[in-house]
Amino acid sequence: MAVSEQGDEARSGARITMDEPPRTAQVGVALAALLAVIAILSLTHGAMSVAPSRVFDILFRSGAYGAGDIGRDALVVLNIRLPRLLLGAMIGSALGGSGALMQGLFRNPLADPGLVGVSAGAGLAAAATIVLGEKLPAGLTGGSSFSLLPAAAFLGALASTAFLYAVTTRGGRTSIATMLLAGVALAALAGSLTGLLAYVSDDRQLRDLTFWSMGSLGGATWAKVEVLAPVCVLLVAVAPFLSRGLNAMALGEAEAFHLGVRVQRLKIAIILLVAIAVGASVAAAGVIGFVGIVAPHLLRLAIGPDHRALLPLSAVAGATLMAGADILARTLVAPAEMPIGILTAAIGAPFFLWLLLRGDWSLRS
Repeated sequence: MAVSEQGDEARSGARITMDEPPRTAQVGVALAALLAVIAILSLTHGAMSVAPSRVFDILFRSGAYGAGDIGRDALVVLNIRLPRLLLGAMIGSALGGSGALMQGLFRNPLADPGLVGVSAGAGLAAAATIVLGEKLPAGLTGGSSFSLLPAAAFLGALASTAFLYAVTTRGGRTSIATMLLAGVALAALAGSLTGLLAYVSDDRQLRDLTFWSMGSLGGATWAKVEVLAPVCVLLVAVAPFLSRGLNAMALGEAEAFHLGVRVQRLKIAIILLVAIAVGASVAAAGVIGFVGIVAPHLLRLAIGPDHRALLPLSAVAGATLMAGADILARTLVAPAEMPIGILTAAIGAPFFLWLLLRGDWSLRS
């Protein structure tokens, strides 16, 4: 009887949340408009300023240019700024969506791929590939250790996520204290092993490791955009099928099972999806933290906990946050460039402390 009443409450809560489409639509439109403004600023501002009218002319008429007719500003927009903007937006959407999925899986808003050690595990695997990959046979590496980076980062993220869930969940309940402590321990262990790899690396490998540890979009290329695009498409395409199960999981695993949710299959799908998204992001730009905790929680405050709206809008909010942070990274210390991981940590750490002081550890509110 209690389970039935809880199920009725869950369905009623979902109806109440989704009975407010104007608010959800307004937030979605506002996010899309903000992302468009930030995209324009990203393409026009930098070491060389380009007028917005010129940017639009380049974007919509680039196919008509001959190889000798493309100016310097067009080369900067098309070959440097546009792939950087797209890569940053896709990484932000991957991290924002992953954060929303993890928070739904663990049933608390403090779960974040970077905070609980998932990104650190992916970064450790990437670091091991950078330092030790050259020692593997050429047939395994494809002639370069960097060809192993996406697979290694995915396996590192997968192992970290699975370990974290196994350690922190008992009897269908997740301990927030255990999750944070396990995440700290996991991140510390990954950091120490990464430090050991840095100690035995040469100068070139050490520079690459520094890139992964701080996170940067400075190495954005169209090739990386093409690799990361399917991951973002997968995340956006699969998320709607997980929203109903995550809404039910807010009541607990036993209650979700009685409501018809295949809990074990749902958990495996979320763990794999988070591992793919975080692993691909780390392989493309290094370890970037706190995006997955800031974007979903701000949206939860604005539109409520229903994952049918929360999951897609978290991806948009993460893209907006990353694109905005990248503008600051390129302009705050110009002509130099600040690693974007420093900026996201500067934004996310105070936000995390605010969550702790506020005591908002429940997704049921």
